[in-house]
Amino acid sequence: MLEWVFSLVSVTLVSLISLVGIAALWLNDKTLQKILLYLVSFSAGSLFGDAFIHLIPEAIETSVPIASVSLLILFGILFSFIMERFLQWRHCHIPTSSAHPHSFAYMNLFGDAIHNLIDGLIIGGSYLVSIPVGVATTLAVIFHEIPQELGDFGVLVYGGFTKRKALWFNFLTALTAIVGALIALALGSLMEGFSQLVIPFAAGNFIYIAGSDLIPELRKDTPELKKSALQMVCIVGGVLIMLLLLLLE
Repeated sequence: MLEWVFSLVSVTLVSLISLVGIAALWLNDKTLQKILLYLVSFSAGSLFGDAFIHLIPEAIETSVPIASVSLLILFGILFSFIMERFLQWRHCHIPTSSAHPHSFAYMNLFGDAIHNLIDGLIIGGSYLVSIPVGVATTLAVIFHEIPQELGDFGVLVYGGFTKRKALWFNFLTALTAIVGALIALALGSLMEGFSQLVIPFAAGNFIYIAGSDLIPELRKDTPELKKSALQMVCIVGGVLIMLLLLLLE
């Protein structure tokens, strides 16, 4: 039952991260953008670190053939790509207002709910492998969720939601992580080898998010030596956190 307790506590913490949007209420756009870039850098490092230091080595150590592990990693990457493309929505041409939030705001909520559900599945599946792998994966998800939830909050406000409504809806979508963890834990007890499938899939998912979503976001910024150096330090910092977590194993 220990993995159930750890999983549910972890996904509850991940869900509460959605309330980080409150911080955006006291920060101006310029300051928020500056902070976000370094959070995104740290997040990219932690996702890469968890994938290559924890998840992939763990997957290789199982009885699953190496070729199958590689295919599951690729499936995780492809799945993330398909979900991103599928969840895209046309832009609404009616002027935005609180009475008419743009459709992209609603699609952002839907996409966020699916994303959090998958995060819950991954966290639950990780704890089925071991507590240290679960902790490492939870931290990687949390580091990723902080800049993402700040960004999601901004999208909803820009789409016409009031700040209070944006915060509430963002929190509701975050609760799907709990549903995802419960599904993973239930399937893990019913299906032998479930966690062996989830772990390489999670690695592929993390590699895609870090490499396709986060790193390109950093490259959009005006290249300055000091900024780039600090971003590199943050990326390495994220990897080092995952490396230090090996001490728990």
